[in-house]
Amino acid sequence: MTILPADLRKVSVFQHATDDDLKLLLERSILRSIEEGGFFFFQGDPAKYLYVLVAGRAKLMQSSTAGQQVNLRTISEWQMFGALGAVRADAIYPATAQALEASTALAIESAFWREMMQTRPHLSFDLMQLMTGYIQEMQERYRELATEKVERRIARSILRLTAQLGLKNADGNIELALTRQDLAEMSGTTIFTASRVLAEWERNGLVETGRERVVLCKPHSLVQIAEELDES
Repeated sequence: MTILPADLRKVSVFQHATDDDLKLLLERSILRSIEEGGFFFFQGDPAKYLYVLVAGRAKLMQSSTAGQQVNLRTISEWQMFGALGAVRADAIYPATAQALEASTALAIESAFWREMMQTRPHLSFDLMQLMTGYIQEMQERYRELATEKVERRIARSILRLTAQLGLKNADGNIELALTRQDLAEMSGTTIFTASRVLAEWERNGLVETGRERVVLCKPHSLVQIAEELDES
């Protein structure tokens, strides 16, 4: 796989980088390919690299001491992840990054990125913007877990993923590669509850489900559930 400097313009953190910045980043980075189910890094490992996903999909997940997993975020192509080491030299990864399908990412040494930011404030600002967005998203999800019904949380999780990864199929409906386990982890519920809600929505014609996919047949109905809007 060949990555060109212009390709990096798709990454939000690089939107104000110069052409020379992008060329230097490519020269000092490596491509890492991971099979489906493999890992880019594990929770608790030293954050020696930050990554830009260039092909495939991955998820960030945290594990509790009891072994319970929570899906924090699904990573799509040209998104940066694992960047905490760019901010703190002694940082560890707060989550595990697992490939949901065969995936390739550009690995950039955190120490090198810190050096670049010292003389390129535009890189620091854009990284801060990215992390601020992640913090706001986590705050919103925490509020949802604390205050909202499970059906609404599941609908919102599906709609978030639709905005990031949804694809139109031959019938014109939006299709997501999504397991019930992933949906349960993202929504803060059990796989049994997630399956029950999806089954009810399928009976009502809102979605169609498969082994590892969800098809949105009536996206507006899910928006109504997510926002608790009247159907009139």
